[in-house]
Amino acid sequence: MTRFEQMVEAAVAAIPARFRARLRNVAWVVEPEPTEAHYARAGGRGGGTLLGLYEGRPLTERTVFTPAALPDRITIFEGPHRRMARNPAHLRRLVQDTVLHEVAHYFGFDERRVLRWEARRMNR
Repeated sequence: MTRFEQMVEAAVAAIPARFRARLRNVAWVVEPEPTEAHYARAGGRGGGTLLGLYEGRPLTERTVFTPAALPDRITIFEGPHRRMARNPAHLRRLVQDTVLHEVAHYFGFDERRVLRWEARRMNR
């Protein structure tokens, strides 16, 4: 396991237990760089900065009648994180923030709501 993968694993482990316990059927993946397909699934085009990507059906859209499905997938992209990081501590913080951002999507937050939540979190 690479150091970056260990950072992602530590960030997932740091998710508060009450939320981590509800993360079911989620595959965590680390990729070196986002592809054009990742950008397309994120709703954008290549050339921007894509740190992570949640793919699946948010928890808020599921019912007891929702059929079993393949695991939701959260992908964390190493290259963009490394390019943005000023130092190792900043890299760890970026990874933690990205993991929380993608988990918020899993729980049903749309992009605008996630950004508002992050802004409030940063101002504490």
